[in-house]
Amino acid sequence: MDALDREILSQLQADGRLTVTELAERVGLSVSPCHRRLRTLERDGIITGYRAMLDAPSLGLGFETLVFVTLDAANSRTIPPFEAAVRNLPRVLHAQRLFGDPDYLLRVVSADLEAYQHFYDEHLAALPGVHRLQTTLVMKTVVDERMLPLGGQIGSKFIH
Repeated sequence: MDALDREILSQLQADGRLTVTELAERVGLSVSPCHRRLRTLERDGIITGYRAMLDAPSLGLGFETLVFVTLDAANSRTIPPFEAAVRNLPRVLHAQRLFGDPDYLLRVVSADLEAYQHFYDEHLAALPGVHRLQTTLVMKTVVDERMLPLGGQIGSKFIH
């Protein structure tokens, strides 16, 4: 990973719709070397995909909650079925396993409070191994989908 690779990544984070020709121009390479570097970044799993960013409220999904989940027991019998079930819930946009209590943090979108209550009752409360659910309403999103900081070294080195 060198400065050109970081610049390619930075440009793609800002605009994932760039053509290889546009990307090459922005990073100061000809098309062929830029394309090779891009394919290497994809092959090595550094670039994991491309997608469109959508405005949830415009699509009727403006009610957002954070749900803290505590399992009955966090062990090899309970974790896999819980995580598999969470992966199958499209309204769960983000799920993280945590150290300590609670065991998980879920980011959930719904149309409104009534829709969230239905989702909670029918899906979240029915997840395998759940001991307790605690919901916090999101008042305002301050930072969302921030680009990764690529200004310094990547990996074990500190990023400034």
